[in-house]
Amino acid sequence: MTTHPWQDPALPVPERVEALLAAMTLEEKVAQLGSRWIGKDKGATGPAGPEPEAEHSVAPMESEFSGGPALEDASRHGLGQLTRVYGSYPITVGEGTAELVRQQRIVMASSRLGIPAMVHEECLTGFTMHGASVYPAAIAWGATFDPELIERMAAAIGRDMAALGVHQALAPVLDVVRDYRWGRVEESIGEDPYLVGTVGSAYVRGLQGSGVLATLKHFAGYSASRGARNHGPVPMGRRELLDMILPPFEAAVRSGAGSVMNSYSDLDGVPAGADGWLLTDLLRGEWGFTGTVVSDYWAVPFLASMHGIAADDGGAGAQALMAGIDVELPDTIGYGSELVARVRSGEVDESYVDLAARRVLTQKVTLGLLDPEWTPEASVATSGEVVLDSPANRELAREVAERSIVLLDPGDVLPLSGTGRMAVVGPCADDARTFLGCYAFPNHVLPRYPGVEPEIELPTAAESLRAEFGDATITYAPGCTVDGDDRSGFAEAVAAARDADVCLAFVGDLAGLFGKGTSGEGCDAADLRLPGVQADLLEELLATGTPVVVVVVSGRPYALGDVAGRAAALVQAFMPGEEGGPAIAGVLSGRVQPSGRLPVQIPRTPGGQPGTYLQPRLGAEHTGTSNLDPTPLFAFGHGRSYTTFEVGDLRLSASRVPTDGEFTATVRVRNTGERDGTEVVQLYLSDPVAQVTRPMVQLTGFQRVELAAGAAAEVVFHVHTDRTAFTGRDVKRIVEPGELRVLAGTSAGDLPCAATVELTGPTRPAGPGRVLTTPVEVRPEH
Repeated sequence: MTTHPWQDPALPVPERVEALLAAMTLEEKVAQLGSRWIGKDKGATGPAGPEPEAEHSVAPMESEFSGGPALEDASRHGLGQLTRVYGSYPITVGEGTAELVRQQRIVMASSRLGIPAMVHEECLTGFTMHGASVYPAAIAWGATFDPELIERMAAAIGRDMAALGVHQALAPVLDVVRDYRWGRVEESIGEDPYLVGTVGSAYVRGLQGSGVLATLKHFAGYSASRGARNHGPVPMGRRELLDMILPPFEAAVRSGAGSVMNSYSDLDGVPAGADGWLLTDLLRGEWGFTGTVVSDYWAVPFLASMHGIAADDGGAGAQALMAGIDVELPDTIGYGSELVARVRSGEVDESYVDLAARRVLTQKVTLGLLDPEWTPEASVATSGEVVLDSPANRELAREVAERSIVLLDPGDVLPLSGTGRMAVVGPCADDARTFLGCYAFPNHVLPRYPGVEPEIELPTAAESLRAEFGDATITYAPGCTVDGDDRSGFAEAVAAARDADVCLAFVGDLAGLFGKGTSGEGCDAADLRLPGVQADLLEELLATGTPVVVVVVSGRPYALGDVAGRAAALVQAFMPGEEGGPAIAGVLSGRVQPSGRLPVQIPRTPGGQPGTYLQPRLGAEHTGTSNLDPTPLFAFGHGRSYTTFEVGDLRLSASRVPTDGEFTATVRVRNTGERDGTEVVQLYLSDPVAQVTRPMVQLTGFQRVELAAGAAAEVVFHVHTDRTAFTGRDVKRIVEPGELRVLAGTSAGDLPCAATVELTGPTRPAGPGRVLTTPVEVRPEH
């Protein structure tokens, strides 16, 4: 029975929210801005299970923030969010839902108004929960160049989370890769803002279409830290920020994202968590974002302890709130009683609290948490129907994995015949954890619980190859570990290779956290040489004279210049998830026609190269001014298949277009080989003369095109002149008149088609509301 206006679903959401705000005390409003993470505390009340190993952290400086008040005390005025009820330790669906209900009941019973908490979880490679499907890492999403597929994957993830009572997901990561050495490259979609924004927006639509709020992170600049060091300062100018880092976030906000999470880093000396220009003026004022801004874990107290811009946690909380952070995660530290005291003293105006509380309560009302029939039990009523690693999930994981694998160079040995003697070597050949990202539960949480099984099927590459090539004689020898300097296994691996008809060498990464892996959060690289002694192992294998197929299973690109031309073939698999083994085996056999494309370049040498392909002339050309050649080994967008394609006949709808107009670019693609296949047709623009330096080429549109052998199609790109916009000398985004080169092809380094269009008329501003996408039509030829 409805007893208060905020519980009346018949009233408009704003009326319900204002009625509730008017009934709340200052302490109750502030409480809605906080959170509690019971699962991080050793010995906390919760599901029984193995004792965690303290040295394995799942969040930065977790041990520094261990402990905290009992949930009853933390909720005495209410609570904004419950943190990772499912994702903190290995539990079953039944145990997790019981624990969620228990915590929600405590939150509701401990406060006067009985407002439920929102529940958030991680889902960077799928729902980070024990036994849940592990999809490919985000860098593999980018490699698919397939937003529709990623939207379907996100919808499946969201359905499982929503059925278990989860309201908010901390994904996707929209950081544009700027330095491949950064450990979190694997969590990023790629190095091009348009690719990242297009795929990331699709993930947002899929997740939120299933009823779970997406959280865009890390806002902003996190991926451009000095020296690629996690949490490092970001010495970035405003122009680079606006043109390279922010466009994916703007696109995802335009797609309706419900939440944004701040970056840990500082931008030119101002920590993102206290940057009012970034979090309020730009995000809300210019872009019109109406959702909630949540802090990255402990980013609020970090303003004092890590950045030194506040004297204490209370001062940090005051700065974060006034800058625009609505909710403090994962625990209330800066937004607690000290914030109340600062409001009471007049140091912080209560209007800031009201703004943040209004946003939080709007989401709770919209999600139905204040409806009279809502109960914790009802929120998980369909959980019994959830199969966390269902056949449908695995089929999606397989599809993403297969479409993400990049055939760098088939040489003359791929696809393999499937008979004879195969040597399978390398540290990534028989450890399926190397297929998983650092936020996959088996890599993220299970290291704290040695002996606990993943509870999902994880076929290794070696197992998958035996299943794929049933008639072959397969010998396995690891050779070495992913990291470390132990070469004692080299002799066995070399002997196996020498006795084989072909050697399949699986090298790359094992994801972990904070130095416990070679890729992942806090696992940054000094250079781009393969970790440990893997490069040395490859040298000895190549010296045997046996054809060596090198398969790199990694979260970042590694320098392969010493291997290219000597290996029989090269394959790149970016952490392809639980179905990675069968997917790789299928590509090697030819059962799977490879169609992945590089979302990041493959470097030639371990150092001395630009971070990405988006370089101006001085960064991209090798003109003799330096002894360091910046040319990549394989360019952004590169990828081969077991058929051939021809891209040509570029036609523009007009040669002259006003600066507020649009044009179409039509290109013909034909499958010239003997197998059906998929090409990713890519359109780039080049601005040879501008008021500031511009990238030599920049992706403007792309489209996967499936073609039968011998078939052809026209691909039509609709290019609004807004897509030519850049940030000028006055740090305002403009469309400038002048000649532009329009280029089409299959990678940033393979653009056989070129034409010129002239933009005419005055320079015009291109601000909020500008066109952010390039729609594409595919017209099959009959």
